[in-house]
Amino acid sequence: MPLSHLIRGTAAAIAALMAASAVLRGADGRLNFVSCPIVRDTSSVPCWLAEYEGELYFLTIQSDVSAPVTPPWLGHRVLVEGTVSKEPRICGGVVLKPVHLSVLPERDASCNTMLPAEAQYDLTFEPPRPPGPSKGRLAFDAGPAAAPAAAAPTPTQFVVQYDFDGLVGFSHPGVLSQVLAATRRLNVRTIEIVGYRGSVRLTNGQTMVEAATIGKRRAEQVARLLQGANLKAPAYTVKWQEQAARATGIDDYLSRRVVITLRH
Repeated sequence: MPLSHLIRGTAAAIAALMAASAVLRGADGRLNFVSCPIVRDTSSVPCWLAEYEGELYFLTIQSDVSAPVTPPWLGHRVLVEGTVSKEPRICGGVVLKPVHLSVLPERDASCNTMLPAEAQYDLTFEPPRPPGPSKGRLAFDAGPAAAPAAAAPTPTQFVVQYDFDGLVGFSHPGVLSQVLAATRRLNVRTIEIVGYRGSVRLTNGQTMVEAATIGKRRAEQVARLLQGANLKAPAYTVKWQEQAARATGIDDYLSRRVVITLRH
């Protein structure tokens, strides 16, 4: 093969790889990657970061389970699914917002980086809660009473979202409490529960697929929790999808779910 053809072919291959990477990253700055979390101390509360391809990204601050983003853990890698924000850097990291974090269950002793406090990385905003224990406030704590809203129709379908390969955790009592309230308010004949198994396409082109039985485990766990809350009168239909949803790299976290439908 002539050298000129080889050069053109190599250039075309490189261009194709770069284009594929751009598609995976997305025009809107989406990023999906797995990395060791890094905790950086500050004068108020620690913040959590992760490094990917030489760049440092801000994930969240240390908070309790009532926060919209639950902090990762040292000693475990974390799956990060987020979008690059135009906000100023926080704790030295590019802000991902929105961001969805899934702590991976396998232990990784190399994930142990702790950075000392430096004045240049102090938070420029007031943390939603002070450092230290949260005094027992959990995700289902209603917080301060809001002004009464106009009566709305009682919903009959609820979606429970999950971390990658995750089951019910501290962030779920809120939606499950809504299911209990709606079921008791309506003349429900059947509670239909369907568990789904997801997958996620990473920015580097690899695909992560959830465990084969995760849809079944999610659906059965939700049924047990509702029945354990004395919601035993209606009939239960518990199903699951064994086939994992196809990953696209765009909002793949939405495929990790249980859908609860109230039939009345």
